[in-house]
Amino acid sequence: MASTITLDKIEKRYGALPVIHGVDLKIEPGEFTVFVGPSGCGKSTLLRMIAGLEEISGGELRIDGARVNETAASKRGIAMVFQSYALYPHMSVYKNLSFGLETAGLPKAEIEKRVKKAADILQIGPLLQRRPKALSGGQRQRVAIGRAIVREPGIFLFDEPLSNLDAELRVQMRVELSKLHQRLGSTMIYVTHDQVEAMTMADKIVVLRDGRIMQAGRPLDLYNNPANQFVAGFIGSPKMNFLSASLDGKDASRRTIEIGGKRIELERPITAKDGEPLTFGLRPEHIQADNAGISLGGGSVQLVEHLGGSTVVYANTQDGQATTVLLDGQRPIRIGETIPLFFDPAKTHVFGTDGRRV
Repeated sequence: MASTITLDKIEKRYGALPVIHGVDLKIEPGEFTVFVGPSGCGKSTLLRMIAGLEEISGGELRIDGARVNETAASKRGIAMVFQSYALYPHMSVYKNLSFGLETAGLPKAEIEKRVKKAADILQIGPLLQRRPKALSGGQRQRVAIGRAIVREPGIFLFDEPLSNLDAELRVQMRVELSKLHQRLGSTMIYVTHDQVEAMTMADKIVVLRDGRIMQAGRPLDLYNNPANQFVAGFIGSPKMNFLSASLDGKDASRRTIEIGGKRIELERPITAKDGEPLTFGLRPEHIQADNAGISLGGGSVQLVEHLGGSTVVYANTQDGQATTVLLDGQRPIRIGETIPLFFDPAKTHVFGTDGRRV
């Protein structure tokens, strides 16, 4: 049965040093929530507090409405999968899966039933008599996940479980974890620094920075409507372009900004003071080299990456601001030439000096 997790003003301090600052968050039953952010943002610390592996310095943690701040990790109905797999090297795969259940005193028939079920779900039945050293990285990760499944918890916690795998296997395991979530319907929290993993797997993304939530919501909500410049730059690949701009004080509608002396009218009014420095956000995939939309002027090409299905162009605008452009297909663009830059004003973002969207 899936569980609800509620974080109410959760804090973490190491001595006098605060690292988690009053986090408020609710994770619904069966939701796949991803904590994402740069190294040191507090995502793993927050996960370990939920697991009961870190003491909570302030606030209240509730699982299914019951306070669990002081509840032992083994009593929280949680199973955790670590980055390092943490398998017993001298035990077979079967024994790795069954050991925790045997320690808990479950009947042999029940243990065999749970192990077989987990092995079938993860397609590791033929590996049950092998030892970890005879397994590939992906197979070891499946065993680590299987060890969590056999416990039949209400909550699964994943702490960067794919970071030790190669790129191809990461993609494969990402798909398998998403299918596993659909099959089990359990509440899952997944920690990663990879925003592509977050976008492809999550029902809800929680973007963290310096122990604070910058924004939480559905992946496409964060992509389309970032609350601040940090989230805008963290979600999306390649990274969003940020160009220096200012509000045109002569425009009473407050829809016109200036970028490098070029006046650009947007579809929505801007809540900023006349002449205030602004940051204009434009995603690389929302810039076109064809005559469509509003012109940003010409871009002097500095570097081109031909990826087969797409072409990434690194260019400088007429006022020298670096701009990344992601174009569909294979484009015969060369370093040194100037390409036209057009964009749809409905797909732009403007941020104030404090980083908040205006």
